[in-house]
Amino acid sequence: MKKILLYFTVLTLLISCKNTSEKKVETKATSTIEETVHTSENDKVELDNGNLWEANDDTTIGINKMKTRLRSFSETENTSAYLTLKEGLEADFTELFQKCTMKGEAHNQLHNYLLPMIDLFEGLESSEIATCKKNFNGLKTHLDSYSSFFK
Repeated sequence: MKKILLYFTVLTLLISCKNTSEKKVETKATSTIEETVHTSENDKVELDNGNLWEANDDTTIGINKMKTRLRSFSETENTSAYLTLKEGLEADFTELFQKCTMKGEAHNQLHNYLLPMIDLFEGLESSEIATCKKNFNGLKTHLDSYSSFFK
């Protein structure tokens, strides 16, 4: 149910961005929602002709908030602690989307950067500690790569 709510929130925020290509999004409830969202040709983050994209302050603050949350996480052997971490990260993520004021291709590339995080969040609710750790490390690596694409 929480994943459906997160997808709904992200879709609503993406729709509000008013871009024009179509993409189908699969929800955990196995329904397909066709909505207007933006994507690049391959959904991977690309540089601006070799240069970093200009991100707004709220975006960088949101990314740093998630990075801080991961750095301060210490209960690495407790699966329920990962679930609590996931809930906090999802709240930060939703806030970041809500404060999204970027426009144009920089905006599209930001969403290409952010969307893979949804799947990484899901692994944090696993009952398997190895899966939680793997997704935690994946999120950390992904968030650390932000400065490789945005300034």
